[in-house]
Amino acid sequence: MRRPMVAGNWKMHGTRASVAELINGLRHLALPSGVDVAVFPPCLHINQVIDGLKGKSISVGAQNSAVESMQGALTGEIAPSQLVDAGCSLVLIGHSERRQIMGERDGMLNRKFAAAQACGLIPVLCVGETLEQREAGKTLEVVGRQLGSIIEELGVGAFAKAVIAYEPVWAIGTGLTATPQQAQDVHKAIREQLAAENSEVARGVRLLYGGSVKAANAVELFGMPDIDGGLIGGASLNADEFGAICRAAGN
Repeated sequence: MRRPMVAGNWKMHGTRASVAELINGLRHLALPSGVDVAVFPPCLHINQVIDGLKGKSISVGAQNSAVESMQGALTGEIAPSQLVDAGCSLVLIGHSERRQIMGERDGMLNRKFAAAQACGLIPVLCVGETLEQREAGKTLEVVGRQLGSIIEELGVGAFAKAVIAYEPVWAIGTGLTATPQQAQDVHKAIREQLAAENSEVARGVRLLYGGSVKAANAVELFGMPDIDGGLIGGASLNADEFGAICRAAGN
């Protein structure tokens, strides 16, 4: 049985004051015991969040990490080993904003994925299609390629210690959400692609849905057989809303 997971991606939001307020809200949440909960603050606030959430069953991850696992001459980047030293346990790899805006390609993301795992971080690989690609009927082709790049480079076994998040680009921050059946169809295809290589890995890997998930639609989305939780954007900046989504995953 796969354990549900709800992860909050704070993106480029937060000041020391607003993060302190959010931490306080998170500390007072009643979280379901059967759900893994994580937050991904901006790197500037990682230490503040880790310190503020001590004693609370919420893991902390980073939104990005370098292609090299150890410290070195790579100005402006943060090594996975440094994230582990700070207390992080997870890292997002390949979020659509990194792919679309920052121009990160599969080859670079493969290196980031491998470097993160080499240091013991759990990569959360983000995959998803644009609206144009969906309307052209290329959703499964695009997602399959993004997933297949890791499989080809690192082997399907790499997903035994990773999480996959399906985030349709057209549903991120737009208020649009894939219907539960649309999301399930892609999650099922992802699991089938993994199963073609290794059925045990496919059964065990957690697949999260991301894209305007709210408390109001979380129960129905999380009720789908291949959706194991969510990667939450804007709603994770409100502790009460985020807590309600976590409880939905517990149901």
